[in-house]
Amino acid sequence: MTQVTHPTLAGTLAPAPSALRDLFLIAGGALLMGLIAQAEIPLQPVPVTLQTLGVLLIGAALGWKRGFAALALYLAMGAAGLPVFAGGSAGIAKFAGPTAGYLLSYPFAAAAVGYLVERFALDRRPLGAAAAMLVASVIIYALGLTWLGAVSGMQGQTLLNAGLTPFLLGDALKIGLAAVLLPAAWAFVRK
Repeated sequence: MTQVTHPTLAGTLAPAPSALRDLFLIAGGALLMGLIAQAEIPLQPVPVTLQTLGVLLIGAALGWKRGFAALALYLAMGAAGLPVFAGGSAGIAKFAGPTAGYLLSYPFAAAAVGYLVERFALDRRPLGAAAAMLVASVIIYALGLTWLGAVSGMQGQTLLNAGLTPFLLGDALKIGLAAVLLPAAWAFVRK
């Protein structure tokens, strides 16, 4: 029996690996991140969003180079005034506020998960992909909490209660969801 394969959208728009295809995927990742960021539960000083899900899935699906570029483009879009950050916010001032460390961590976290997924072929192994995503989440929290503590003066348990604890369960669910969605995302971006 012959297996019928259907072309992906990425493969139809740019069928062969090329700079055009890479640009399409990078722009698509940045736009997807901008859409995902709009799902927000306002908390102070850091809102609950789906941005972490976007970082993990985009990095794992696009690989470390394109994942980094997609999240860097996302940050540039927001800095330029496009309403792509959580709750439709934008502007360069976001990079001086309490969430700047989280935002600035996104390209690095995407690169880390992309590298680990590529290096160890974790795209078809959800538990391995979830472990790579956990590493990326640690990067997000390390930079996010460091910045939040520096600009707010919070330390210790107060800092953890503001910038980590409320997000742990949701991030565990996001890691699981991203790991399960990864094979479908790879099918979209691959040939």
